[in-house]
Amino acid sequence: MPFSLGELFCGPGGIAWGAINADIGNPEYAIVHQWANDYDEDTCNTYRENICPDHPETVYHADIRTFNMEHLAPIDALAFGFPCNDYSVVGEQRGMDGVFGPLYRYGVHALELFQPQWFLAENVGGLRNANDGRAFKQIIEELKGAGYHIVPNLYKFEKYGIPQARHRIIIIGIRNDIDLEYRVPSFAPYAGVDNSCRTAIEVPPIPPDALNNELTRQSPTVVRRLEHILPGQNAFTADLPEELRLNVNGARISQIYKRLDPDRPAYTVTGSGGGGTHIYHWAEPRALTNRERARLQTFPDTYHFVGGKESVRKQIGMAVPCRGAKIIFEAVQRTFAGIDYEWVPATIEE
Repeated sequence: MPFSLGELFCGPGGIAWGAINADIGNPEYAIVHQWANDYDEDTCNTYRENICPDHPETVYHADIRTFNMEHLAPIDALAFGFPCNDYSVVGEQRGMDGVFGPLYRYGVHALELFQPQWFLAENVGGLRNANDGRAFKQIIEELKGAGYHIVPNLYKFEKYGIPQARHRIIIIGIRNDIDLEYRVPSFAPYAGVDNSCRTAIEVPPIPPDALNNELTRQSPTVVRRLEHILPGQNAFTADLPEELRLNVNGARISQIYKRLDPDRPAYTVTGSGGGGTHIYHWAEPRALTNRERARLQTFPDTYHFVGGKESVRKQIGMAVPCRGAKIIFEAVQRTFAGIDYEWVPATIEE
């Protein structure tokens, strides 16, 4: 029987796309959508349209803090990319003391309630350092306490052929009564893959009528600034004329007006907005379109993001790369199917 998947904090469907497209050649281990939840309405509509268009009622638009999970259908697997706002190095890193930090507990509650055979939990690499490391240790202990043997790992998706340097902690858990051990899939098979951002964006060319491909209107000042920034440089490392320099005291975030290096994977696509954070083309003095950003996240061109341009930009930035999720889910499928695969030791101690 295929694994039925429930998802909390589902986002626009990067994890779900990887799940339902994961394929090891045996339909018995396929993963099928059962239900999903997110607090953002546009995000839910995007998920409905692309992941479960025939069953839109299975996506619940609700704040997890007031959402009643008791009525949901049983599941064999759970995925939850719990909010990273309080763990990200871009934010204040308030961890457990923030508004979003404790929300992982709803994932733990779902594990206790449904007792799925396995789960996938995802968050930013900064999770390990929040609250001086105490937050991560607490999360690990609570996931174990729900009845699971877990394998946490920092996945560097560019090593898996993804055209983006995106580092995420992903925890795979298998229920204690199931005598199987998940292993982190090796990145060796992807060593020769061309994962440059130029190839991702240009091959094949994005059709003129592609979805979510509107250009951002750049101010003349931004255009002039970008014309002085070389590929791979940002507003602080480029040789800018005095009138185009940013008057910034304190921290200088490296992604501000940073142009892509076309021969390398992109830097991390984020959901934050404004202030020169849109990711900038290596040759043209402009921000990337949302479709170009979606390609860096390995969404197919047919994937329609619902909402205004800024809402779509946020959705894309918050997602897990589709193909990266697929690789991990296929390793889970092979684990359950008893199929050997190349693996590497996990990079994080429990």
